[in-house]
Amino acid sequence: MDKKKKRLIFRSVLLTIMVLMTVYAVYTNLTSDKKAVLQVGDEAPNFELPTMNINNKETLKLEDYKGQGVMLNFWATYCGPCKEEMPYMQQLYPAYKEKGVEIIAINLDKSKLVVEQFLDEYGLTFPVVQDTTSEVMQLYDVGALPASYFVGPDGKIEHKIIGALTLENLEGYLQDITPES
Repeated sequence: MDKKKKRLIFRSVLLTIMVLMTVYAVYTNLTSDKKAVLQVGDEAPNFELPTMNINNKETLKLEDYKGQGVMLNFWATYCGPCKEEMPYMQQLYPAYKEKGVEIIAINLDKSKLVVEQFLDEYGLTFPVVQDTTSEVMQLYDVGALPASYFVGPDGKIEHKIIGALTLENLEGYLQDITPES
């Protein structure tokens, strides 16, 4: 066989392999089981995390708040916008707690001491839980902080907000998830 025929056969085999690999990649991408990103209207996934500032409970489960409106706020002590919205949450918490709305702050820091100092400094009275393994963060597909999910009394996500909330925005979202009397 001459050089040209060998080169042609080699190129043909190489091209066939590349085409087969591309077809396989496209096929696997289209048929793979992708994790669905949580959207408004989806059921809020249950979780259980250790509490930081509730004396009578060691852990908190989302399912314990069925029938109530729940704000889930993902935050960290190193997040500037998180620090800005915490006072708004604390300001509105007592009134909305009476109306059947719970605010749950899900902290993503690794150090318990840093979080405890933050809680003392800000005087937060709503439940704060710590997600040191980032399991709940991944469950809710949280990337940027702060991130807030507003869950209605039926357990469905009514609003998903990425970024800091103003006092007015926060109050509007809390009103939306207030159970009807």
